[in-house]
Amino acid sequence: MSRPSASLRNAVVWEVLRGGLDERVKSTGRDSLDVLDTGGGTGNFAVPVARLGHRVTVVDPSPNALFALERRAAEAGVAERVRGVQGDAHGLFDVAERGASDVVLFHGVLEYVDDPADALRNAVAALRPEGGVLSLLAAGLGGAVLARALAGHFTEARQALAAPDGRWGEGDPMPRRFTAEQLTGLVADTGLRIAAVHGVRVFADLVPGALVDTEPDALDALARLEAAASELPAFQSVATQLHVLAEVPAADG
Repeated sequence: MSRPSASLRNAVVWEVLRGGLDERVKSTGRDSLDVLDTGGGTGNFAVPVARLGHRVTVVDPSPNALFALERRAAEAGVAERVRGVQGDAHGLFDVAERGASDVVLFHGVLEYVDDPADALRNAVAALRPEGGVLSLLAAGLGGAVLARALAGHFTEARQALAAPDGRWGEGDPMPRRFTAEQLTGLVADTGLRIAAVHGVRVFADLVPGALVDTEPDALDALARLEAAASELPAFQSVATQLHVLAEVPAADG
């Protein structure tokens, strides 16, 4: 079945991220922030962030993704504010400066790295020590279990539920999945203060696209439902992705 639009699936993350950017602008008194997007690929978030007037450096291991990023940024009229460099999370400081970013986006990275804790420490080390914001997005365990069960693959659903890495079998394309507790634990271990946790794509991946296309105002209603459910732990536990917004704690706190 077809799925609702990509913009709907990213809506919750974007609203939370935009709020974090606005708060950082207020706290620094600077209109333009330095944003590091690790694993940013073709610029799904980098280009919209640049449209807000911020400077974005995208680090990604794929030359093809970086080429597409360059073209996308040019088409959006923000080429001067978006820079793509080839690299990865473990070698982050070969291509990026330590302690120089107001905001770090770490979306879709922890699932693929060999050592999630080490990669996350690098992301946090890229933040300015006097204050900064981390936006972390990773695959959720519950969403995969629910999806396999609804597809009739009950043994695979049970295997994902029991596996330490959350995989449902050898054919699973996702190397690793997380619970909200695992993600927040990893973030807390870096010393950051967790500001918010949201479930992403709680319903969007389960609703047939044809239903959304044919029912009047269904897309807007689904977006409102996603937003309302995203902050509730019961729904975070079955979300396809989990989003954590965290901050460098104040020096006096």
